[in-house]
Amino acid sequence: MSVADKSEKKSGGLGETVSVIVQALLLALVIRTLFFQPFSIPSGSMRPTLLEGDYLFVTKWAYGYSRYSLPFGPNLFSGRIWDTPPERGDVAVFKFPPNPSLDYIKRVIGLPGDRIQMRDGQLYINDQAVPREKIGEIDNPDITEVDRPVDVYRETLPNGVSYDTLDLTRNGLGDDTREFVVPPGHYFMMGDNRDNSTDSRFSVGFVPEENLVGRANIIFFSIAGGASPLEIWKWPSLMRPSRLFNWVG
Repeated sequence: MSVADKSEKKSGGLGETVSVIVQALLLALVIRTLFFQPFSIPSGSMRPTLLEGDYLFVTKWAYGYSRYSLPFGPNLFSGRIWDTPPERGDVAVFKFPPNPSLDYIKRVIGLPGDRIQMRDGQLYINDQAVPREKIGEIDNPDITEVDRPVDVYRETLPNGVSYDTLDLTRNGLGDDTREFVVPPGHYFMMGDNRDNSTDSRFSVGFVPEENLVGRANIIFFSIAGGASPLEIWKWPSLMRPSRLFNWVG
C-alpha cells in the first residue's frame, strides 16, 4: 500500500466519523425539538409532586409547537401549530413570560375565561370552591424542605384531576388574593407548594399559550442533596429509587 493510499484511507475514516457524529447530533436535535426533552426540577415550588433533583421527560407534541419548541426560541413564527390546549391539572413546562430564556414548571389551574381566586388558603374557580381535604402530614425534609411536620391537602379539580399540595404557612402571602380573570389565549399556573411558589398569583402572571413548551410525563431519575447525577459515587446514599419511572400527575 502506498503512502497516498494510506492517507486516503485515513481521511476516509475521519470523514465517516465526523459524518456519524453530525448525524447523531441532528437526530438528537430532532428528538428534543419534536418528541421529548429532558428537564430537571430547579426549585421546590412543585413539592410534594416534584422535588429538586428530579429529572423528567417533557412531551413536546402534547400542546403542539411554537417558537419555544426550538432551541433558543428563534422568532421564526408566531402562535402554535397543531395546537392542542392543555387540560386543567396538567403539569406543564413553559417559558417565564417576563424572561423567556427561563423555563418554569407549574400546574395548569385556570383556562381562558376562568375566574381564579384564593380565599383563606382555598382555591376557587369561577366562584366555586375546589374540594380540599386534609389527608395527613409529611415529616420528611427531603420532601417538604423544612424540619417539621407539614400539613398535606388533596385538591380535586372540576375535571376530576387530584393532586397533593403542601400548606407550609397558615395565612401565607398567597392564601388570599384578588380575583384573576384569565384572558383568551392564556393560562393560570400554580405550584403545588402553595406557600413557596412564584406563579400566576405573583410575578409569573398569565402564561400565553405560545410560551408552553410541553407536558411533564415521567421521572426517569432522582437524586437528593443537590447532587449531580454524574456523581455516581453518591448514588447509593442519595438516589431516590422509589421515584424512578413515576408518572407525573
